[in-house]
Amino acid sequence: MRIVDIIEKKRDGGELSTDEIAFFITNYTNGTIPDYQVSALLMAIYFQGMTSKECADLTTAMIYSGDTVDLSAIKGIKVDKHSTGGVGDTTTIVLAPLVAALDVPVAKMSGRGLGHTGGTNDKFESIPGFKIELSKDDFINQVNTQGVAVIGQSGNLTPADKKLYALRDVTGTVNSIPLIASSIMSKKLAAGADAIVLDVKTGDGAFMKSDEDAEKLAQEMVNIGNNIGRHTMAIISDMSQPLGYAIGNALEVKEAIDTLKGQGPADLTELVLTLGSQMVVLGGKAATLDEARTKLQEVIANGKALEKLKVLIKAQGGDSSVVDEPEKLANAPYQIELLAKQSGYVAKIIADKVGIIAMQLGAGRGTKDDIVDPAVGIVLHKKVGDKVMQGEALLTIHANTNQLDAIKQRLYQSIEIAATAKAPKLIHKVITH
Repeated sequence: MRIVDIIEKKRDGGELSTDEIAFFITNYTNGTIPDYQVSALLMAIYFQGMTSKECADLTTAMIYSGDTVDLSAIKGIKVDKHSTGGVGDTTTIVLAPLVAALDVPVAKMSGRGLGHTGGTNDKFESIPGFKIELSKDDFINQVNTQGVAVIGQSGNLTPADKKLYALRDVTGTVNSIPLIASSIMSKKLAAGADAIVLDVKTGDGAFMKSDEDAEKLAQEMVNIGNNIGRHTMAIISDMSQPLGYAIGNALEVKEAIDTLKGQGPADLTELVLTLGSQMVVLGGKAATLDEARTKLQEVIANGKALEKLKVLIKAQGGDSSVVDEPEKLANAPYQIELLAKQSGYVAKIIADKVGIIAMQLGAGRGTKDDIVDPAVGIVLHKKVGDKVMQGEALLTIHANTNQLDAIKQRLYQSIEIAATAKAPKLIHKVITH
């Protein structure tokens, strides 16, 4: 078998066989096939696309290019959740204890953030004492005894994906739905999940800017998961404005606590109920999405979900008293309001621009070596569609300096006030197969 024949076959629109894809991935990972030939194949895939079978074969080959995580020692159906990212995406901090409160085991491996705000690990680490690193045995034991654990990714998972992504980044082939889908799903499946729920974002603050592209990506990932034998569902959710009100690590933990108390933002609450319903159904604890949603609402109302958050924090060395006393979380020395210059309705909050500003305050990383400040960020007081009066606070900036003139100016440029405005639809589509 020769890589040049595989390149030509895909260039001409042919469907690659399982063996051809395995040959390409194995030999590229071990260094036998050079970058320039793989670049040509990636460009052919970019233009010709891939069938669902090719995507599943590519994902499988990438899964087995390195280590895989065996979670078979954990009792029950392990359901993982993946979001394609966004601004103020606090869902895992709410979902993990919420779903675990219904006896669905949550064995979550998460990463650190590079961009707007810290990732899930950074957010949990803003809780004093919380340890994100656990041994495999401790991780499995904690899920079996407590029902939930959240740890950092470790080991040599999907090295083929790491090599391919670095090459895609410099060859103009990042925006290929088959390549994006197989990249995401290879990491999720290598991490040992029995079933997967996907939250694919669409809008200004999302990787996929249009509903059409978001739906294509979501459907492709669902197809991959199901073709490989892992039950997979997805939703497409709005990221034209930040999710919830809080953007920043400790600020988002506080918002997650409020949400588990039943006092969170309407959009964040709706999103976690929608995603959580799919997780509970896939985890075998409800027959329908409606039944699952009712059960989730019950464990919020009776306090079981909040108690499960305390259990999670305590089990991983954190100070669980922050759940009852969130003021113990890091607070920024300066909290400065941004006042509306005119009356009207909030017509736009450009999510990615607000996210970048939060990063510049110190809530996220511009490079992987940057240190995240857990206290800083932005708390919105208005969302798109809300009425605002001149002089009323649009948001509060939480900062470690009061020299914020440039930040304020950029925030004003990121928020549009008009005579009329309508709140965007949060859940654009639910995909169950």
